[in-house]
Amino acid sequence: MATLQLHNITKRFGDTEVIKGIDLEVNDREFVVFVGPSGCGKSTLMRMIAGLESATDGDILIDGQRINDVGPADRGLAMVFQSYALYPHMTVEGNMGFSMRLAGVPKEERRAKVLEAAKILQLEPLLDRKPKALSGGQRQRVAIGRAIVRNPSIFLFDEPLSNLDAALRVQMRIELARLHDELDATMIYVTHDQIEAMTMADKIVVLHDGVVEQVGSPMALYHHPCNRFVAGFIGSPKMNFLQVTMTGVTPDGVAIRLPGGGERSVPVDGQHLAPNAALELGVRPEHLVLDEQGPLSGQIKVLERLGGQTSLYVQMDDELITIMADGDVAYRVNDTVHFGFAPERAHLFDTDGLALPSLEQHPLAGLTRQDNRAPGSPSEEPA
Repeated sequence: MATLQLHNITKRFGDTEVIKGIDLEVNDREFVVFVGPSGCGKSTLMRMIAGLESATDGDILIDGQRINDVGPADRGLAMVFQSYALYPHMTVEGNMGFSMRLAGVPKEERRAKVLEAAKILQLEPLLDRKPKALSGGQRQRVAIGRAIVRNPSIFLFDEPLSNLDAALRVQMRIELARLHDELDATMIYVTHDQIEAMTMADKIVVLHDGVVEQVGSPMALYHHPCNRFVAGFIGSPKMNFLQVTMTGVTPDGVAIRLPGGGERSVPVDGQHLAPNAALELGVRPEHLVLDEQGPLSGQIKVLERLGGQTSLYVQMDDELITIMADGDVAYRVNDTVHFGFAPERAHLFDTDGLALPSLEQHPLAGLTRQDNRAPGSPSEEPA
């Protein structure tokens, strides 16, 4: 496959700068996901890699070779778009082999490559069907197959699951992860859905307003977000935030005063903070614990019972806090609940939104999807 490097990439449309000096490295056979809210620049960055947009400044390198001036067709890449873009009058086999037919590939060689891709994607029984006779998930697999037969150095996916319903999205996430392992391919995937990013990526690139906020494994971003934006974007439901005041700093962490007057010490480095600094406490909904002796309290405004778990939306002064609890909790709307949290599960952010460095490294913080492979699996690199 291939490696990709971006060096100080910028993109301007007139006076508007939408990509602001991005540096990034994608390793061989890595599954990298660009994630961020709408308008953050992730699709523009993908289109520059593909050659569909030109970079205003900076260098794009594949396997160390600068490709800024190389046309899209000659970059050795294959792109799968949000829309399937299948030819309605052609069969599945015709659609998958169309680019090879244009390139003059002999018919027998074309068919062999299509059959190989169809086997990988479980499309063999559908080769004679036309797109109108396929489900949305099957059409997306045909679009992916059209990319596979080109044997690209890098696969590019631009929000390919956005048009599918919830159940098909889950199924296609599983199939794409399986496909990556089977092909041992370098893949770059764009999405606004952080669940897709967390479940498929070896490495996540979080983009916001044209800049890279943080790059890391899914669990590293979950356990150690570098700032408030990443903390609030990664994780579902999103992290809760509360205004707190620092009361002291010790070698074991930062002591804070909670809303309501309780105090806790969070194991983060606050040596640089001014006395009585205003801070923001971040705790994920799944890390809040219902506890009659807990230091925090509020009134339940909404209950969402999902079977195995229940989401409680609790009003605390001006903040609406989300708590993920056991599915069988007996609380009702308008009940007052008390709750707390384990300090090692909490995050503190300064007035600039930067996370205070943790004094403890979570054992899963650097885990990638590939780390879950069994030793000796076919796609594992030799020692």
